[in-house]
Amino acid sequence: MQVTSISSSGRPYKTPKGHTPAWVSKVEWHKADALLPETYIELLPGVDAVVHTLGILLEDGRYKTALANGDVVGLLGAWANGASHPLERDAGRGSYEVVNRDSAIRVCELFISCKPVPESTTIRPFIYLSAEDICRPIIPARYIETKREAEQGINQLLRDRPDHRGVFIRPSLVYHAHHRPLMSPLAALIDLSASVHAKAPNGLPTPSSVLRALGHAFPPAQGSLVSSSLNSMANALSIPPIHVEHVAEAICVALDPTKDVRGVVGVTEMRELVGWSERGQRPCPEHA
Repeated sequence: MQVTSISSSGRPYKTPKGHTPAWVSKVEWHKADALLPETYIELLPGVDAVVHTLGILLEDGRYKTALANGDVVGLLGAWANGASHPLERDAGRGSYEVVNRDSAIRVCELFISCKPVPESTTIRPFIYLSAEDICRPIIPARYIETKREAEQGINQLLRDRPDHRGVFIRPSLVYHAHHRPLMSPLAALIDLSASVHAKAPNGLPTPSSVLRALGHAFPPAQGSLVSSSLNSMANALSIPPIHVEHVAEAICVALDPTKDVRGVVGVTEMRELVGWSERGQRPCPEHA
């Protein structure tokens, strides 16, 4: 694959320790603004696919630095600020609405308006990095709501476009020992919980099943794109975490025109795409 990276900085990737991996030299790096088509429109003709990875978990962007540095105090501060008084926040450029939803729809609109050069008969995918609903009520509901609104908006744009396909990657808790050290202990606990739930005999009540039953008893408001927050809590207990490299591998497989991956791709589907097994054994690179 020939890859072009478009970001607000335009700077080549570096590890948290400042190292530059060898693959960085094989990528074209461009600075642009997703909301300003004129900053990147010349890059889209001839592109076979777009992967949209913009997104925020909290509206206080300091949480990303805290996660990378393993700063617990900074993470709690960002969470407290991002989760407080959600109704008083405006839809500015750092909001859930703009980053999680509007940027994706704007890029998708521009992508489908640009014909490939030379024209290709391949169905071009637009891959949106979405999320499983596992964060509520710890994370504001607007996080997952704007993810679902983006999926809905992309589906509407591609509804009458047989030459395009929408793919919605929905990871659960994403972890990496070096890039997100704070997430590793939590990922281990969630993985244990998911394993226990998966092995529970049919018909045996589990914490997840009890929460889902309560969620059905107290449904969300009519027209809501997400279910009860109790269902979100149940998902957190029963859906295993996923390594960031597995998410990336699944996206690469979804780009393959011979696979024809479409629609929602959850953790189970991602594991199938990358050849992951319940024992944690991976196929050899040649087979993968």
